[in-house]
Amino acid sequence: MGLQMIKVGVVGGTGYTGVELLRLLAQHPSVALNVITSRGEAGLPVAEMFPSLRGRVNLKFVDPADAPLDQCDLVFFATPNGIAMKQAADLLRLGVRVIDLAADFRIKDIAEWETWYGMKHAAPELVAEAVYGLPELNREAIREAKLVANPGCYPTATQLGFLPLLEAGLVNADNLIADAKSGVSGAGRKAEVHTLFAEAGDNFKAYGVPGHRHLPEIRQGLSQLAGRTVGLTFVPHLTPLIRGIHATLYARLNGSDQIDLQALYEKRYEQEPFVDVLPPGSHPETRSVRASNICRIAVHRPQGQDMIVVLSVIDNLVKGAAGQAVQNMNIMFGFEECAGLSQIPVLP
Repeated sequence: MGLQMIKVGVVGGTGYTGVELLRLLAQHPSVALNVITSRGEAGLPVAEMFPSLRGRVNLKFVDPADAPLDQCDLVFFATPNGIAMKQAADLLRLGVRVIDLAADFRIKDIAEWETWYGMKHAAPELVAEAVYGLPELNREAIREAKLVANPGCYPTATQLGFLPLLEAGLVNADNLIADAKSGVSGAGRKAEVHTLFAEAGDNFKAYGVPGHRHLPEIRQGLSQLAGRTVGLTFVPHLTPLIRGIHATLYARLNGSDQIDLQALYEKRYEQEPFVDVLPPGSHPETRSVRASNICRIAVHRPQGQDMIVVLSVIDNLVKGAAGQAVQNMNIMFGFEECAGLSQIPVLP
């Protein structure tokens, strides 16, 4: 497709995922930002809400009712759960391709989705055709997709960490453990007591232990990799960071003693531009991926025992959301996969 430009719309541009998407799209060589919608902020210049975009995004927020989304080649939904499922069908009918950054199309089992998300699904017929947008797993399907369900942040870090082990059938899939930590931006850009600076700063806690919405999504992905239903314990934690996810993953070897885990990971990901397998003995840190689309992974076998420990870090707003969505867009439209995504992580 070469260097043709595509017209892009963003529905719900006022959240953290939305502004991150705008940051990435504004510097993409093949994207013309056409329209950015917001019900509450219609008429406000985008750069007034997000001064970081001054001089780069000159659009105003438009009410969704007046937005010419039908004139776009691609529309991103950076909206709360439950919005895209009501609007995607009309766009798809008009030939507009859709990437949903929320959870509306991620889970194939409609009843399970309705249980976890507490609402009736408005477009169950679209769930079957939606492609799960984890490029390291589904690149070929994403290329042809009309509707992509962009993965969640915890599910991205967790699946990329476990993927080589499960694909190779090396571990006991009945007892997988994902112990994961997230920065506060993962909770979204809304006023809630538990994310206030005075509540979240200098504090650390687990949450959602009885069940978290990302659990069925992770379980679905890992089960697909393992070829059968997996047993997964997933415990998320809130950390006093703005950005970042650190997943510490545990799996027990099936007794394959001679396996070179480092080589397994390096080989699986050697062609993946956004997965970096670190040298043996490494401990990746969240700030090593801050503001970038990279997932850094280290695989350990402590004391040579049969428990494998995988460390996986991403920026929850980039590889965990907006960056992965742009990566999916690149694949869908035949652009270079790293286009607009080659930022070096920000440090300190």
